[in-house]
Amino acid sequence: MYKIVRFFLFLFNPEFVHHISIKFIKFGSMIPGKMWALRLLFKVNDTRLEREVFGLRFDNPVGLAAGFDKDAKLFDELASFGFGFVEIGTVTLLPQDGNPKPRLFRLKEDYAIINRMGFNNEGIEAAVARLRRKKSNIIIGGNIGKNKVTPNKKAVSDYEICFEKLFPYVDYFVVNVSSPNTPGLRDLQEKVPLIRLLNRLQKLNIQKEKRKPILLKIAPDLSNEQLDDIIAIVADTKIDGVVATNTTISRNGLKTIKTKLEAIGNGGLSGKPVKDRSTEVIKYLADKSNKAFQIIGVGGIHSAEDAIEKLDAGATLVQLYTGFIYEGPGLIKRINKKILEKFGL
Repeated sequence: MYKIVRFFLFLFNPEFVHHISIKFIKFGSMIPGKMWALRLLFKVNDTRLEREVFGLRFDNPVGLAAGFDKDAKLFDELASFGFGFVEIGTVTLLPQDGNPKPRLFRLKEDYAIINRMGFNNEGIEAAVARLRRKKSNIIIGGNIGKNKVTPNKKAVSDYEICFEKLFPYVDYFVVNVSSPNTPGLRDLQEKVPLIRLLNRLQKLNIQKEKRKPILLKIAPDLSNEQLDDIIAIVADTKIDGVVATNTTISRNGLKTIKTKLEAIGNGGLSGKPVKDRSTEVIKYLADKSNKAFQIIGVGGIHSAEDAIEKLDAGATLVQLYTGFIYEGPGLIKRINKKILEKFGL
């Protein structure tokens, strides 16, 4: 059924389809019984799926990655699709339009997407206003970044203010310094500026009555030496874990013709081509750190088997984005059923 829906959706511009889909889901939620029907179709209710991770109880280990619900418009509705958690954002301090359009491209031959959105969002205040009206009990992650106009030497301030404003309304934080679509952002992944940033956020965190988990989202393009630095940074700053991985700037091994890729230009690649490298990063971090911290595995999950592969590599939770778009909401149910089949007692 979803393949038919996808066929028609893929006839149109991907960013247009994204916005229309959000409006359609939002409108559908107003129809009596619609959300109940979705839960009946897609949600797997089984206590064996529950996970206790960094002090939070997740109904199941399958979440929605940041980028889909950038402005916290849809988290309650997405809970009805069977997700165990939803990560909003990336949210920045001030509203920003992002990069010029077109900036979102499908690589259908590769079951992939290239995006150079550039943290387009309505800003932290708009996100907070919607989070205040939360109705469901789904766990919410807040993915935070810096504005494009903010120089790196002042980036810490953007992250601090976003952290403070979101703190009462999200359950955990993800610090995004790994998007390839904001100029200079990945420079913040270097050891010295990253330790400074995370220590500042941790200082704010421990001043709260009850601290909240902080995770770092990293790129798949890091070398082993850089991954070693990440392990050391997590230990030094005592953050709670890592989200592995973001999109890649690599174009290796794609089926899409070179002329099309050249016409598209720069951007982060997500989907099936990222799967193996993402899993390699997860396994490297888990093995080298002796599983010293939690890992949320994301990147190229298009089947239940892909998710199991991430969990076997060392991830505790997994997230979907591109796979959700290509495979539909039925993928969440298939993953949860496979987890029960493999790990259920």
